[in-house]
Amino acid sequence: MGNRGQKRPEMVDELPADKRACSSLDFRPSSSNSSVQTHMNSIHPTQENHDNDMDTSSSASASSRSEGEHERDSAYGSCDSDDLEHHHQSLRDYQRQRSSNDHGKFKRIITSLSEESDPSAQLAVLTDLCEVLSFCTEGSFSSMTSDSLAPLLVKLAKHESNPDIMLLAIRAITYICDVYPRSTGFLVRHDAVPALCQRLMAIEYLDVAEQCLQALEKISREQPLACLQAGAILAVLNYIDFFATSIQRVALSTVVNICKKLPSESPSPFMEAVPILCNLLQYEDRQLVESVATCLIKIVERVSKSVEMLDELCQHGLIHQATHLISLIGRTTLSQPIYNDLIGLLVKLSSGSAVAFRTLYELNISNILKDVLSTFHLSHGMSTPHIAGGNCNQVYEVLKLLNELLPTSARDQDDQQVLNKEAFLLDHPDLLQKFGMDLLPLLIQVFNSGANVYVCYGCLSIVNKLVYLSKSNILVELLKNANISSFLAGVFTRKDHHVLILALQITEIILQKLSDNFLKSFVKEGVFFAINALLTPESCSQLIYPVFSGIQLSHESGQKTNTKEAPRCLCYTLSTGVSPTASETGSCKLEMDCVYNLAKHIKTKYLAPELYDSEKGLTDILQKLRALSAELSDVSGMAIGNDAVAQHEEKVHCVLYQILEKLTGKEQVSTFEFIESGIVKSLVKFIYLGEYTSENRELQGVCDHNFVVEKRFEALAKVCLSLSNPLSGDTPLSVLVWNLKNALTSLENLSVILSDGLKLRNSFATIPNERPIPYPCLKVRFVIGEGETCLSDYSENVLTVDPFSSLDAIEGFLRPRVSTKSTEHFKSSNQVVSQAENLPLKSSSNESSCPVASSVLLEPDDMSIDLPETQGEELNFSQSTSDQAVNGGEANSGETSTKGTHIGSTEQELQFNAAAETEMETQYAASCSNESAKKLVFYLEGEQLEQKWTLYQAILRQVIKQNENVSVAKLWSQIYTLTYRRVKEPENRTAIESLCSDGNHSPSDKVAAHMQYTPFFSNMLACELNSDMEKSSPTYDILFLLKSLESTNRFFFHLMSRERICAFAEGKIDNLDSLRVSVPSVLQNEFVSSKLTEKLEQQMRDPLVVSVGGMPLWCNQLMASCPFLFSFEARCKYFRLAAFGQPQLQPRQLPYINSGAIGERRASSIGLPRKKFLVFREQILDSAAQMMEFHSRNKMVLEVEYNEEVGTGLGPTLEFYTLVSQEFQKSGLGMWRGDISSFSSRKDLAADDTGILLSPYGLFPRPWSSIVDTSDGIQFSEVIKKFFLLGQVIAKALHDGRILDLHFSKAFYKLVLGQELSLYDIQSFDPGLGRTLQEFQALVNRQKFSQTGCSMFKFDLCFRETTIEDLCLDFTLPGYPDIVLSSEPDHLMVNMRNLEDYVSLIVDATIRSGISGQVEAFKSGFNQVFPIEHLQIFDEEDLEHLLCGQRVPWGFNELVDHIKFDHGYTASSPPIVNLLEIIQEFGHDEQRAFLQFVTGAPRLPTGGLASLNPKLTIVRKFCSNQVDSDLPSVMTCANYLKLPPYSSKERMKEKLLYAIREGQGSFHLS
Repeated sequence: MGNRGQKRPEMVDELPADKRACSSLDFRPSSSNSSVQTHMNSIHPTQENHDNDMDTSSSASASSRSEGEHERDSAYGSCDSDDLEHHHQSLRDYQRQRSSNDHGKFKRIITSLSEESDPSAQLAVLTDLCEVLSFCTEGSFSSMTSDSLAPLLVKLAKHESNPDIMLLAIRAITYICDVYPRSTGFLVRHDAVPALCQRLMAIEYLDVAEQCLQALEKISREQPLACLQAGAILAVLNYIDFFATSIQRVALSTVVNICKKLPSESPSPFMEAVPILCNLLQYEDRQLVESVATCLIKIVERVSKSVEMLDELCQHGLIHQATHLISLIGRTTLSQPIYNDLIGLLVKLSSGSAVAFRTLYELNISNILKDVLSTFHLSHGMSTPHIAGGNCNQVYEVLKLLNELLPTSARDQDDQQVLNKEAFLLDHPDLLQKFGMDLLPLLIQVFNSGANVYVCYGCLSIVNKLVYLSKSNILVELLKNANISSFLAGVFTRKDHHVLILALQITEIILQKLSDNFLKSFVKEGVFFAINALLTPESCSQLIYPVFSGIQLSHESGQKTNTKEAPRCLCYTLSTGVSPTASETGSCKLEMDCVYNLAKHIKTKYLAPELYDSEKGLTDILQKLRALSAELSDVSGMAIGNDAVAQHEEKVHCVLYQILEKLTGKEQVSTFEFIESGIVKSLVKFIYLGEYTSENRELQGVCDHNFVVEKRFEALAKVCLSLSNPLSGDTPLSVLVWNLKNALTSLENLSVILSDGLKLRNSFATIPNERPIPYPCLKVRFVIGEGETCLSDYSENVLTVDPFSSLDAIEGFLRPRVSTKSTEHFKSSNQVVSQAENLPLKSSSNESSCPVASSVLLEPDDMSIDLPETQGEELNFSQSTSDQAVNGGEANSGETSTKGTHIGSTEQELQFNAAAETEMETQYAASCSNESAKKLVFYLEGEQLEQKWTLYQAILRQVIKQNENVSVAKLWSQIYTLTYRRVKEPENRTAIESLCSDGNHSPSDKVAAHMQYTPFFSNMLACELNSDMEKSSPTYDILFLLKSLESTNRFFFHLMSRERICAFAEGKIDNLDSLRVSVPSVLQNEFVSSKLTEKLEQQMRDPLVVSVGGMPLWCNQLMASCPFLFSFEARCKYFRLAAFGQPQLQPRQLPYINSGAIGERRASSIGLPRKKFLVFREQILDSAAQMMEFHSRNKMVLEVEYNEEVGTGLGPTLEFYTLVSQEFQKSGLGMWRGDISSFSSRKDLAADDTGILLSPYGLFPRPWSSIVDTSDGIQFSEVIKKFFLLGQVIAKALHDGRILDLHFSKAFYKLVLGQELSLYDIQSFDPGLGRTLQEFQALVNRQKFSQTGCSMFKFDLCFRETTIEDLCLDFTLPGYPDIVLSSEPDHLMVNMRNLEDYVSLIVDATIRSGISGQVEAFKSGFNQVFPIEHLQIFDEEDLEHLLCGQRVPWGFNELVDHIKFDHGYTASSPPIVNLLEIIQEFGHDEQRAFLQFVTGAPRLPTGGLASLNPKLTIVRKFCSNQVDSDLPSVMTCANYLKLPPYSSKERMKEKLLYAIREGQGSFHLS
């Protein structure tokens, strides 16, 4: 965001409103050190200091060097080593000389200060001293000098008559502490701190007091105890309200330094300052509040053992202020660590103080914590909490607070304070009931979200306490809507004994208090079956529902976790009074066989034998569902011929109707009943005729089989439609999906493998690319398979392998080395490759700044400017890793070694490496008899591994199979043996495989014609999931059915439209208007599994996951097969990880940003090199084409600056993408349907005054004839180039995290995602044409049906009472008379005989051959940036949100919550209230203009204002006396609006609209 030059003189007074170019000074925090400010101002003498105007930060603030500096960096590179050494020697000589001179000056100054008594002379000497200190270094100082100066300066600081002497003496003290920190000891010894405190306690001169605060802050860093004992805390806080915000921060820094080192044994002089600190928590400055919070947190830690002191803290209002800060309002202003620590402060207060305990209940703390839990996004960390580290996450801290607020004396130690707290709750049952009503549903939700075992145990422990403390009448209300039975049934599927014992305790308490209420529901939900399975697992072996496999606690409990890799025992999860050492290594508190004994007690006391019998204990609804399931299975087993299906169609409809009616009935079906009924298996068999797992279906009957499957999809869709009740909002499909998700939550046991405790260290990977990596290697020995004679042995040494490289890449490394026929050739070729690898690596930015082809419009050297963030070496590690992991499976073995070094090498080096390996591979291929002989396959412990897996995934899969408890440390330390063999020659494909894999070959013309109109079934008929789990498992069935239902939901319109056409053909309906269908579909969000989403989020948060190859296989497999199971935000993160990899970030580098999709996109680009590019506003598309030509293949973030404008950074870059988007939408390009240049009479699309096409249904490619090169003066080749450029721009926008202003049709997004369009998709972008074609198709089908003789009636074949011939249609494409569909003799005019051909040709020209060239060009351009296949985890709506953001209505509360008001404004300031009202009154176009004015883009990212990064900030603009004549201004790079305080709302709206209108189109300094 650095400015490129001064504002042009002629523009100073002309710009009514500006988009201000940002400089680094705009984002430098206010400094408390005046010398630093002096130094900064000396560096930038022409810049205005804006410290008081603004205090914010930006990720791009480092890019503030001038253009000349960039050019020097890129032009000259690094210095010669001899010159560098000479330079260092000269610098050392200069420093020695400078230190010697400074020592002499200090001696003279000390002598003068000792002898002089005249104030004027003393003032002069102090001035010289301050000047010398401003430029000296630590080497210029000595202890002797400090010891000599200290008493003199302290004495002068006490000067009573001359304030200038006091000021300069204290300033000298400040400078000495800054230059020579050890001098603080001498100053303390000579009573400097009491002297400074004395000046602060009785302020006479404000500048002297400010300098005292500066000095004390420096001294407190080294001598906090001395400052504490001298009363510095009270001294700096006494008159803090009199100082400016920047000085207040300095004062609080002093208190923070002291509080961080509070001694445990000294008295408490800090308690007097607590009232002042509590009052400061109400201030609006975030940095100030966080400092105050830190002080109070440290004070509470210090006094946590003293009940009296804790009570005293509560009396000062600490509880009230802290609860206000952790409320939803405070969450938007505090950083995550401070926020968590504030909750921890309440934990300590409520633990040690009964006053705090009562106060929290009276303040309705449960409502605040409910908001915290309900708004807590799952992407914020739920990593394993460690008390010792103090970095516990938010949910974990909330759980500890809840634990303290629910004391149980019967279980805790016999503590009087605990008894008093429990007595308080017994006396106030209303408070406990409110507490439980607020929090119980959320605790269950967090438990079921897939959180780690520590958080789950904490939630369950709180529920246990809540149930224990509640009386029967309260418990009834608490559990009324909580569905506790279903929750407990899910808990019993867990395998940890700590969790099981809590579940049993909760069950026992409920049965004790409410036995009659819950006996039936415990049977219905399977709780009793689960308890019985704990005791006798063999009795429940026939159940599908997962149950525990026996009690083994006696072999595990009571043992100490004394090994380094053993996890902390769950018994200590919520402990606050136990030392970290004890909690980490203490023995388990569970008694021997406690789970078994308690389960036996519950069974004996509460369960009658018939309740848990797997046959007698079934509920009525379960028995009915089982019967219906069996009946549906019978239907599924019938013959698959068309006649048989037609005969039993009514029976099928009846059974399906009954099943869905049961599921949607008044009596809710429990998860246990749903799973045990067998409905899932029956539905899958019904839809796919029982053959969805069949691998050897005969060729005969394939046509009939597909036809019947389609009919059954239609039958299911019809039943769902017939049962739909729009008033209730619950469709049968949504109820079925809801049950399936609950069943999936109960059944799945997918592992989350985290690298907790693993030290991430750099290592060197020999395989596959011989390069260093920033994470550990895996050690592998490669052993030749038995009987292999054509391969050589390679098992001499243990090799280090990049764990995230694919087995395909490893095969590419190993194959040339083990082939006996190519070994000699490899040795000679390897020398050539080694020479190439030893070439000096260059930064990727240098590579991109030297393009091969020169530009006609702009010179490359003028357009490409290296930013200072460019760090090519840092990029090599992460990017090459991600390239391997993502592309490894797609790469052939000859390319693998070059892919890993693509980023860190020049193009010439890559070509050299590739040429060497290509020559080697060519000669090797010639020596082999066939292609398959070249390939190797690997085996691990006898099992063949998939080539697309990474080595880490293959090993992890094997380890999980052997043991569910994976030891991460052991996994990385072990040596693995991989056996390699040649690939066996593939057998000839069977006829059925040929049919399934090649859509161009069909057994009959009937199938081809049929599938021509139903291509959307190609996805539905996919016969397998891409999953590693057993196909016989119930989880596989659930996933398979969910995938089928999700496809049905997406193609509901297609299914029902085709069914209507068939009904018309058969005479069931006789009106063409009946073909129009409006079907309710389930929202895609309803398919999302919160548990799987959180598991994936946890896995992606792991520091070791630098690519998708670093996660367990299920993550990749489910994302490929069932991406709809994961939230949009999780898929966005996965997409960026898969497509671009993840740069290695240290924990301290990670910013606290919102977890919206765009926030993730921008966060993921942290650490990538940046490149500035010069563009011309008048030639936007030409500039974009040159930008893509030079940089589309480079992994760097592009930033734009406009010719003859000084602005650069985020704002201009976003505006550039907006302008490019508008250029692509202009008429006359020949790209889009409805372009007025091609056919001016079209009404569905038109152009506005700017020439931009307006389409209510979105843009779709204009069809072009294959025999026409020019239309309306537009060359088809130019159209292809523009689609190629469009693909590049969109891919680069996704890579860099930019928002586009494009409105594509859903059908075009389908093409981008690689989906095939059908007749029914035309209606989505051209409703008139789409409906007409469907009606024509209905007439064609009716004619065919009547010709079969199946109907006794003669059908009317007229089109809306008109014959087809009378329509006078010719064989040209509607809307494009220059495109002739056919030139055959019988295709002159359309009639009933050739109507089918007419429809087919129009469909082909509109969505297939007529646009195929444009679509392929788009994909080719896109693939230059990254493979377009990575987008296939999204649907068309997701893709639109990803590219263009999301329209979110602007409510008042949203504006207040997600806009930051600063520097003179608060949310309640009258100008802010007026502005928010104005924004809400804006129309759509005005909102777009306002957004572009403030942010540079007319659209918000997905998630709306909440996802805007940086956050939209509004500050007060300090103007001249005439406020109403001034205009607002913005800094788009920081989303920063400076708004004058106008006198009225009308005046503000007038000036704001004027600024928006006149300020567009340029970026200049203000």
